[in-house]
Amino acid sequence: MTMEVIPAIDLKGGRCVRLYQGDYGRETVYSEDPAGMAQHWQSLGAPRLHLVDLDGAAKGEPCHLALVGRIAAAVKVPVQVGGGIRSMETIQQLLDLGVQRVILGTAAAENPDLVREACRQFGQAIIVSVDARDGYVATRGWLEKTSVTASEMVRQMAGLGAKRFICTDIARDGTLTQPNFAVITELAASPGVAIIASGGVASVEHITRLSRLGVEGVIVGRALYTGDVKLEEALAALA
Repeated sequence: MTMEVIPAIDLKGGRCVRLYQGDYGRETVYSEDPAGMAQHWQSLGAPRLHLVDLDGAAKGEPCHLALVGRIAAAVKVPVQVGGGIRSMETIQQLLDLGVQRVILGTAAAENPDLVREACRQFGQAIIVSVDARDGYVATRGWLEKTSVTASEMVRQMAGLGAKRFICTDIARDGTLTQPNFAVITELAASPGVAIIASGGVASVEHITRLSRLGVEGVIVGRALYTGDVKLEEALAALA
């Protein structure tokens, strides 16, 4: 199966932005029209889109439900959404808006029962986001560090029924350095789960290297917006 290259659309204040290492004070605005940006990536061949409600992640509840609904309606490719999702009601709301997959991050770390119940009720529509700094999971918009390692988190959540994980190295996110291949190699070896890598991608070579590690997908943000990675070239390299 060909690894998916998934463009990221980060929502803040109604605009499409990118943060540097998750720092809310260091943002670059790339578009005033996130739905138009979604259509742009779709037109270049994106197999799915990754939306993050940054305001929601910081606040602990979604801030851009209407905008997410507009984006989901504007494209034909599947959309996955994360940021501030802390309840079964919110998961249902997003699925009702046409979102295909819902991402649990902070909620997964702080409320394992929610993961168990969500996986039982919604199955493959649930993704658990494992965001790590120096190997340890961070929560609440990446502002709080825990004492749990990324691989422990994947093991725990898989035990609750989670089948798919987005693994982000916070220190590399938005930096255009390179992915944390060592951690991704370790996580990709976890039995019975699918891994989507995120953070640090800066070249097509990084993407082809990730595909050889056996991950299901890679989320690319800043590199697509700066032109360091051209989506068409990345997709061609994998084909």
